[in-house]
Amino acid sequence: MINKKEIQDQIIQAVETVKRENPMVGSITNTVTINFVANAQLAVGGSAAMVYLPDEGEFLAKASGATYINVGTFIPLYEQTLPRVAKILHEARKPWVLDPVAVGIGSLRTQLLREFKKYKPTVIRGNASEILALAGLWGLEGGTALSNVRGVDSTNSVTAAKAAAVALAKWTGGAVAVSGKTDLITDGSVVAFSHGGAHFMGEITGAGCSLGGVVAVYATASSPFIAALTATAVYNLAGTRAEKKVDGPGSFQIQFLDELYKASAVDIANNPLEIEEV
Repeated sequence: MINKKEIQDQIIQAVETVKRENPMVGSITNTVTINFVANAQLAVGGSAAMVYLPDEGEFLAKASGATYINVGTFIPLYEQTLPRVAKILHEARKPWVLDPVAVGIGSLRTQLLREFKKYKPTVIRGNASEILALAGLWGLEGGTALSNVRGVDSTNSVTAAKAAAVALAKWTGGAVAVSGKTDLITDGSVVAFSHGGAHFMGEITGAGCSLGGVVAVYATASSPFIAALTATAVYNLAGTRAEKKVDGPGSFQIQFLDELYKASAVDIANNPLEIEEV
């Protein structure tokens, strides 16, 4: 039987540990959103380090508590950097988060995302279309043969990606977070639905990318499932609170970071949540 109180206690512990220990997280991430990713990681209590070069990525993979890899705004150098970093993370059993942005739109991106299958990311975070396409690329149940990704946007519903998310989590032994109006988080045996957020999240760039970066922060202090759930909960809580105080996307970004910073462990754990067995 699922014990919701136990899950909430683990969320509280993860938040408090991060705020106390200020863990360093290395990120190889989207150039469009790199500033927002770093600021979000700092706001929740982490320490951010952003790199591109293969040797620096390898160094951070070893030195950091966790690593975030986001394949948006692809650059040719990633053909060297990403496999080398993912290999080290897998061999060292270090937690890492993969955001398969725009999976399926280019040959190099597709090749490297296919290669990541053997390195088993600790947490995969994406929108529904990305999760469906990645499961398809990896030949897993629930995946789609063709990508329905439209740039960085999803054309599929979160519930449509449930089977693919469960299959991905079972393959990696970690967790998958599917972002949408209601977010879905699973470890392959349990599925959680996290509520909240703001419509402004769809009107700024970096909400999803920065969420992946924050998942990596919490992955230094908890299980993959709790890390993904905690990050999603604090995003939904901060989004709900920020939207009540602003009237546009520009001011929302600033207020959102403030609310990430101010959110208490108990409030994050008590953000509306439903849990069911697979």
